[in-house]
Amino acid sequence: MRQRFTTWIFLSGAVLLLAGCEETAKKQVQVHPPASTPAPVPEFVHQPIPISVRPIAFVSLSRDARPGIEILLEKVGATLNAGQDALKAGDAVSARKAFDRAVELILASGFQADSDPRLSELFDRIGEGIENCRQIGATENADEDAEEPGEPAPIDEIADMNLPPGDPRLAVKAEKELIGVPHDLPLTVNDSVLQYLSFFTTARGRAIVERGLSRAGRYNEMIRRVLKEEGVPQDLIYLAQAESAFQPQAVSRAGARGIWQFMPYRGGEYDLERSYWVDERSDPEKATHAAAQHMRDLYAMFGDWYLVLAAYNSGPLNVVKAIERTGYADFWELQKRNALPKETRNYVPIIIALALVAKDPALYGIHVEPEKPAKVDTIRPGHQISLRLVADATGADLDELRELNPDLLRNVTPADPQYELRLPAGLAQKFQENVPHVPQEKWTSWRLHAVEEGETLAEIARRYHVTVPALEDANHLEAHATVPTGFLLTIPMAPETPRLVRYRVQRGDTLEGIASRFNVTVSELKRWNHIAGSHVGRGVRLRIYAGGQPADAPRAKAKPAQNDPSVDRKISGERAGRNEAIQHVVKKGETLYSIAREYGTTVSAIRRSNPRLVGRPLEVGDVLTIQR
Repeated sequence: MRQRFTTWIFLSGAVLLLAGCEETAKKQVQVHPPASTPAPVPEFVHQPIPISVRPIAFVSLSRDARPGIEILLEKVGATLNAGQDALKAGDAVSARKAFDRAVELILASGFQADSDPRLSELFDRIGEGIENCRQIGATENADEDAEEPGEPAPIDEIADMNLPPGDPRLAVKAEKELIGVPHDLPLTVNDSVLQYLSFFTTARGRAIVERGLSRAGRYNEMIRRVLKEEGVPQDLIYLAQAESAFQPQAVSRAGARGIWQFMPYRGGEYDLERSYWVDERSDPEKATHAAAQHMRDLYAMFGDWYLVLAAYNSGPLNVVKAIERTGYADFWELQKRNALPKETRNYVPIIIALALVAKDPALYGIHVEPEKPAKVDTIRPGHQISLRLVADATGADLDELRELNPDLLRNVTPADPQYELRLPAGLAQKFQENVPHVPQEKWTSWRLHAVEEGETLAEIARRYHVTVPALEDANHLEAHATVPTGFLLTIPMAPETPRLVRYRVQRGDTLEGIASRFNVTVSELKRWNHIAGSHVGRGVRLRIYAGGQPADAPRAKAKPAQNDPSVDRKISGERAGRNEAIQHVVKKGETLYSIAREYGTTVSAIRRSNPRLVGRPLEVGDVLTIQR
């Protein structure tokens, strides 16, 4: 998890030093002191790299006698190859990390990408790899079953605004406030901050602030506790106010999610699980730990909290590149020179303005009634269970259960015996008492119903679309029995038909891996898609009934998958024991190594089966015989 940031910390030091060097920067680096003195930085945090120190490019640290460009080419080439191998194996996340590292090596070296034709070619190939990762991510997202829509992220609404100049009278108020309120982030008042302070006193701006500060009451105690545990400034809580207004299910236009608006890849770096069933970016406490750790890592890179905020918004690489381009390791200089994206140029002033307003809302005409933290019981069901059944067993409101468990993407918990479900306080005992009325294997489909006064079995059966005999059988009742008011009936409902998912097989996918991802069995995958063997080719679109097997799913006798990308692939004879000959047409970008991995064989075995390859490279259109 920390490998990426270990690299970043080292590289960012080189780049920041390079920015101050006469040979690599046109202007001397200038750092503007904040308007007020921040609280002491936690002891563990690295101090900023002295900008007066003469930089040493990483290539000069090696004892290798070769020229620096040769060492750089070797390092970048090896990292690029690692990314390409990961991409061929279907691991787009690891591939993107490798491509990012390759870019970082070039940026930190001091060599321009176009200074050497070989380096320029490598840089172009890195760009192609990053684009391939992006396309794979887009394809996967398009093919997966849609999740429940999230709340719009407030940052999308305000960060791109073009605001008029701020009210100078507010500047006087804010400067007086700075003297009287404690803060552990450097707070200042300038024209950019003043613009947002003025906006937050308008009707539209007040509504945004009041909504966020009211919701902050639910999470304020938890967030401040976690920030303290992780050793970062408490005032970073206002970043969450700007990003999401404390909405755990906030989703940005770019796909960032949760209170702290983590992108999927960044959440993965900090162990936030994302699956078909859950997305821990929406878990307030887990995501707060991850955000605090990320900002702690960013501070170790930049040594300046304004640059940390900018990097949190646009990514560390954008900030590093802006510093390298301009020679300034100072946010306000980067803002003035338009060296950062517009949203990022506005982002830091937004957070400063929100911090000033939040510390004294009445000063700005804002009135807030903080919501209280929810009191909860936490249980481990130990088995997948429907939230509807949980609501039946406890009397909790279904919407309240969803709100208490915002990491759940659907109304069913994951098949993880350690998964913790939050209930309204005082309901854990009712859950333990009532849920056993339903067989555990039926927890995702069956329901419970407390009989109301005057209700008959026939009425209840109609309500749940089941038969009276089925009700009688499930509850061990005699025919035509009368059930008393308050009796807890087990409702033997048929499982809901899972929604159909279309999934395009990526290179490196296995049937076992796909089945695990969607919580189905390999045999179900084969039956639904008429797959005969143990392999499915890259590019095939699979039908997957995520989460379970519908009664009407295809049950035809298995036969080879149609529209297999190896069309082009056919069985050229009857099986002889375990041997099977497959024809594969070589496509652009494939290598003998990637083809061997795809079919679970070796390069040597492919060469033995295709003697015409001896003495010449593989070509697009070659028809290979693969023995399996």
